[in-house]
Amino acid sequence: MSKTIVIFGAGTGLGASVARRFGREGYRVALVARTRERLEALAAELSEEGIEAAAFPADLAASDGIAAVIEAVLARFGRIDVVEYAPITVEGFTAAADLSAARLRPYTEVFLLSLVEAVHAALPGMLERGDGAILLGQGVSATHPQPGLSGFGPVMAAARNYIHSLHGELAGKGVYAGVVHVAAMVERSAGQRAMLGGDMATGLDVSAIPVIDPDDIAEAFWTMVTKRDEIERQLPSS
Repeated sequence: MSKTIVIFGAGTGLGASVARRFGREGYRVALVARTRERLEALAAELSEEGIEAAAFPADLAASDGIAAVIEAVLARFGRIDVVEYAPITVEGFTAAADLSAARLRPYTEVFLLSLVEAVHAALPGMLERGDGAILLGQGVSATHPQPGLSGFGPVMAAARNYIHSLHGELAGKGVYAGVVHVAAMVERSAGQRAMLGGDMATGLDVSAIPVIDPDDIAEAFWTMVTKRDEIERQLPSS
């Protein structure tokens, strides 16, 4: 049976690139994001390219619905071999001094709790087969906090902690866990469009932010899954 990758936060940038990179290796692709029309359009594009893909609309801000998504993917494809979790947001950063529990709670749902729920639901099948991978893609604020640029960072740091723990616990059981931290705008993504359009307040000079091709991130994910010799990477590397 062909392997299956579930892409959480699938969009026109990184999600599409990951789908194509793993699809070239024979993976079937489950696309998960909030907007059905965009998912179905991407699934149709992939199908035209010879990649079997299906759309599974879901709101990553509602972690209590993630287990049902995994169940739906299993019902459609029969197995899950890779979970790739890389949600985006078009909201800006928040200064740490301005944070409240109410402000932080939605970030926690999207960037941590739904990730944990996805892994919790998909992991048993991976462990039973003795093979699988958990991939997290997120911003560099998880590892390089800066004054005035908080909000996402504390939650992403917690997600990084979780992935590091998984990596150590699962390595001897055939399941890999790793994370890529992206310190750039991702080309063709909704995040890039929001930044360049002025819809996302970053507190940074947008013209000074580097740009990365999502194909390069997808290639990093593929290398990490196949080699399994590192826990994390930062991209761009310099």
